[in-house]
Amino acid sequence: MLFFRAALHLSLASRQYVAGLVRRHRRRIGSRWRVLPPERQALLVLVHLRRNETFPALATAFGVDLATSRGPQRTTS
Repeated sequence: MLFFRAALHLSLASRQYVAGLVRRHRRRIGSRWRVLPPERQALLVLVHLRRNETFPALATAFGVDLATSRGPQRTTS
């Protein structure tokens, strides 16, 4: 179980799968550096999809800029 403001049930397999998608996408587009590692970026995306959190709330919770919180949603869709 992962904790994000409240208990959020996400399986390890789900997190690893989405993190793998993020890694492959970054490799395909030639991204060298991101603020969040693939695992945290995957968690941000999953929290957004599961709990429908707003981008400002995600940015605050993950300690990143608002633009960073919006990026993973656009690049992985």
